[in-house]
Amino acid sequence: MAGKRFLIVRLGALGDVVHAIPVAAALRRAFPDARIDWLVSAKHREILDLVPVIDRRLVINNRPSTSSGRAEEAAGASFLAAVRELRAARYDVAIDLQGLIKSAILARSSGAGCVVGFSSRYAREAAARLFYTDVHDPGRGGLYDPRETRHVVEINLGVLSVIGLTTARPEFPIEDAPSDAARAMSERTGGRYALLNPGAAWPNKRWPPARLAAIASHLREQHGLMLVILWGPGEDTLAADVVAQSAGAAVLSPKTTIADVVALARRAALMVSGDTGPTHIAAALGTPIVGIYGPTRPVRNGPMSALDITVSRDAVCQCHHLRRCRLDRMCLLDIEVAEVAAAVDQRLAAEARRA
Repeated sequence: MAGKRFLIVRLGALGDVVHAIPVAAALRRAFPDARIDWLVSAKHREILDLVPVIDRRLVINNRPSTSSGRAEEAAGASFLAAVRELRAARYDVAIDLQGLIKSAILARSSGAGCVVGFSSRYAREAAARLFYTDVHDPGRGGLYDPRETRHVVEINLGVLSVIGLTTARPEFPIEDAPSDAARAMSERTGGRYALLNPGAAWPNKRWPPARLAAIASHLREQHGLMLVILWGPGEDTLAADVVAQSAGAAVLSPKTTIADVVALARRAALMVSGDTGPTHIAAALGTPIVGIYGPTRPVRNGPMSALDITVSRDAVCQCHHLRRCRLDRMCLLDIEVAEVAAAVDQRLAAEARRA
């Protein structure tokens, strides 16, 4: 397929885009002369700007403007503009890794002769399968079935088998970019720090600030590490709350771009966080991770290094893959500080043995 044109469709979210990067890397390694483009939502384009194996990033604005009071028309115009741009590129193969009806329609609308996606059991929306010419069925229970024990990265790479490509090891070619935030945090912490990310899009993925602050104090007292607290849009108050309760063991990061998060994570001794985009970026870079998981399964969404540790309650969670807990008390609250502190000690000890 040398000289062929490939389109990857993965619109979001941030962690899911990161988990799809190995597909682009595998295509580039197998077909160095091919053109590889990626259709992504405007909100998540930043991480792909750091992925050199992609030729072109095609951006769709899936957040309709309301300034004119005609939101539906604005969203439709954006969708149609994306379709026109896709058709003009004349792709040979389109690969939909999102598994939504919308993403499947976009992939099919590209005009590619081969449109690849997941079987109805593994697509996010089963009807997406209707828009594919070729289908990959990973062959187990389904996307969220507990019998599925493979990581989502492995499942994504399996799609390439449809075009005769197998990949043994995932690669995450993510470049560094200059970062004033990383430089400032390195200077402020003496060059040795851990990252802590208290936020998450789903409320039931957020461990309480007081417990995170206790972990910050533990890292400072037992390992001499200052904690840099990351925060995203709308999370500044949450992050400041962790800093305020940490007894001087944590500092608030400045406002960060994705490039800043990459630079900070690449230099960090450890990251402690839940199932969030910044965690997946750090894992892709090889940063040591201690993950705190509740409604999502670490075997599917967790860090991939055998040395990384996840403290999880997914085995007893009754709200798997729901954004909000249906119970009076979310399972994440059953995870105590001592359990996470022990995981931190174990992960840092494993890293020290590697040094």
